[in-house]
Amino acid sequence: MKPRLAAGPTSGRTPAKPGAMLKSLRIQRGWTLKEVSRRTGYPVSTLSKIENDRVSLTYDKLTRISAGLEVDFSRLFGAHEEGADAAGLQGRRSISRAGEGKSIESKSYSHLYPAAELLNKRLIPIVVELRERSLEEFGELVRHSGEEYTYVLEGEVDVYTSVYAPVRLSAGDSIYLDSTMGHAYIAASDSPCRVLAICSGTESQLIAAVGGQHVAGPPVPTATTPAKRAKVRRAG
Repeated sequence: MKPRLAAGPTSGRTPAKPGAMLKSLRIQRGWTLKEVSRRTGYPVSTLSKIENDRVSLTYDKLTRISAGLEVDFSRLFGAHEEGADAAGLQGRRSISRAGEGKSIESKSYSHLYPAAELLNKRLIPIVVELRERSLEEFGELVRHSGEEYTYVLEGEVDVYTSVYAPVRLSAGDSIYLDSTMGHAYIAASDSPCRVLAICSGTESQLIAAVGGQHVAGPPVPTATTPAKRAKVRRAG
């Protein structure tokens, strides 16, 4: 049985429309879907589904698209570029009340992005509700540029990577990992499972990491194969 979504304030949540923003940015640049496909590595058919909100978007997909379009990650949430480069400004701040932020739903996760209106952030905070209860349901491990720190807010979470044996984390536990390493967070308890993930990497770093288009990473090791996967062990 799928874990239920955590209860809490939702009035401040704004459904993000990255597909519509992708289409808007593409049209502004006079690009065809074929050109965006060349820049991102996604098939034209997939991009068409993304623009029509028929495909779930995860963090790695969003960063891959933003890199291909050469825009800040936040632009896909509808943020506007105004004035000078925001990265050069000092004294910026953004307050997100409980439950506020841009939300994106995917097969495996429900993402809430606080401070989505700020451009050129060096850190990207994400509150994630985990949905998948097995690696088989989750599918291929995720990998993207930068590093990330993940703190378990509630429930128990199994963390799988392409390098280390799986580990189980409970509320209050945390993990810091290299995001280029294949990884997945799996709900391991019947109660709601939520984590706070803080991902590093500025727009320029993300673009530099992929050279303006997606660069396929190495194959995910056989640690993702159930028959060869190590038994989950408790942290500590």
